[in-house]
This record gives sequence, structure tokens and C-alpha cells, in this order.
Amino acid sequence: MLRNGLEPWHLLIVAIVIIVLFGSKKLPDTARALGKSMRILKSETSAMKHDGTAPSTVSAAPRSESAPEAASPRAVDEGTTTR
Repeated sequence: MLRNGLEPWHLLIVAIVIIVLFGSKKLPDTARALGKSMRILKSETSAMKHDGTAPSTVSAAPRSESAPEAASPRAVDEGTTTR
């Protein structure tokens, strides 16, 4: 049955099912969104290929070794009062 792969009439049936499911009005928008997604994927994969071969021009920002701001030694809960 799937010995020869997809034949043209299989693709025709798939196209008809897609048109019935999505409707003819949403099909151009869906195709446009799919094209944009594929273009982004292609650019990202080519960027990943170039990242491994070319030296990086963006250097990482140095981390600050200073301690975080210390809280005041006297913590007071505003919801309670002392008497």
C-alpha cells in the first residue's frame, strides 16, 4: 500500500481535506504564516551553522562579584505593632 510512497491522488485527497478543514478564507493567511515560520527557521539554522565556525563578536558582560545589597538589620513587619 505505501510501497511506492505518496502518489498524486493521495496528495489531491490531502489538499481537499485541508481546504475543508481550514476553509478557503483562512488558507492564504495560514500559508503566509507557514512561510514566515519556515523563513525564520531557515535563518536560525544558518546562524547556528555560522556560530560554530566564526568567532563571536559579542562578548559576554562581566558579572559583578559584589554582594547584593544587605537588608536593614532591623526588619519590621508593618502589619504588627509592639506594645
